[in-house]
Amino acid sequence: MSLGIMCAIPQEASRLAGALAREHEHVHGGRTYYTGTLPGAGTSERIVLVYSRVGKVAAAATAQHLIDVHRVKAIIFTGVAGALTPDLRVGDIVVAQNLWQHDMDASPIFPPLEIPLLGVSSIAADESLSARLRAGAEAFAREGFEHDVPRAVREELRLPTPRVVVGDIASGDRFVSTDAERAALRQRVPSAVCVEMEGAAVAQVCHEQGVPLAVVRVISDSANDHAARDFERFITEAASVYGLGIIRKALLLDRS
Repeated sequence: MSLGIMCAIPQEASRLAGALAREHEHVHGGRTYYTGTLPGAGTSERIVLVYSRVGKVAAAATAQHLIDVHRVKAIIFTGVAGALTPDLRVGDIVVAQNLWQHDMDASPIFPPLEIPLLGVSSIAADESLSARLRAGAEAFAREGFEHDVPRAVREELRLPTPRVVVGDIASGDRFVSTDAERAALRQRVPSAVCVEMEGAAVAQVCHEQGVPLAVVRVISDSANDHAARDFERFITEAASVYGLGIIRKALLLDRS
């Protein structure tokens, strides 16, 4: 069985896609699923890489296809996110603990945030797979960051050595880009440290199908009035370097 790796857009994993020794390509629903191995990761573990597109519906549909057709044993979602807590800086790495759909509200039939008919408001990431990702992220921060991210990019984006944080992640079909939206989201999901647009939807699919999931996100912006500008710069210059570095280190450490 293969390991499924998802991200929303090509810029988040273009280097990973380029490094993949591809054995097969499968097109479905406008998405290309790339199967292969990752040279330099010290393992022959097969990977199925796919760009889900942006948003919860697109991500959920892609995850279900990975499970039903490609029979993946687990899924990793990698990409960028906006910081919700003031201590997170651009370039820091968050490994998900619990995933929330911050825009889920079927009240008064169900409590706000509760996923109807599941009886939960958040879904926990798989502990073992998340530990593997955390170790990979820490190894990248310690050994790969300065080597893989060009000095000019580090200086332009003012990227410090990444800190790796384990915390809750909020997902919703909205790009959070104002201070007011950020404050409201922090009040709605106080435990969330960052926000993105796909992870919790994939978590629900994996929870219902019994497939382990882990999510790793790199902070691209502060989900505030400057979010769009900061996001564009980071996604273009640095995001895919983090994605490849973290995944490669995670696979190496899992083998050792």
